[in-house]
Amino acid sequence: MGDKATISQKELNTAFFSHPIHWLALGFGTGLVPKAPGTAGTLVAIPLILLTASLSLSIKLAILLGISLLGIYICGKSAQLLGVHDHGSIVWDEIAGFYLTALFVPVTYFWLVLGFIFFRIFDILKPWPIKQLDAQVHGGLGIMLDDIIAAIFAGVILYILRLMLMYFGVSGI
Repeated sequence: MGDKATISQKELNTAFFSHPIHWLALGFGTGLVPKAPGTAGTLVAIPLILLTASLSLSIKLAILLGISLLGIYICGKSAQLLGVHDHGSIVWDEIAGFYLTALFVPVTYFWLVLGFIFFRIFDILKPWPIKQLDAQVHGGLGIMLDDIIAAIFAGVILYILRLMLMYFGVSGI
């Protein structure tokens, strides 16, 4: 398969079923949606976030490390098989990124929605240094790294916002 512009939806659908690595890299199929696959893929992290909400931070960090290390391989291999670096349908990196974003705040409806918004903004806009890293680091690490940095940016903003709200006596959200 060729570059991003030459891979049709039909070719993506075929690739999804042709190799098990695509099943993971394409977010169990969410990366196949024709509009905003990254946004759809980000949603896949929500069940994982909810299932692990009561676990200790150290266990959640171990899960994140596992998801991220596995993602380096999964995303790199899928990109290689598709013949395209970081094709938009590869969304495992969004799953890892949103999981990381959620580690900064309590797991409530308010914080999940706000985290989702901030993560997607940073992932889409790719402010410095995200865009530069994305351009310079290749393979599976490059695919994962921009989303991890976007997640850190989003998470830090959420954490600061939470501290500000707590300072002003707003809690329980």
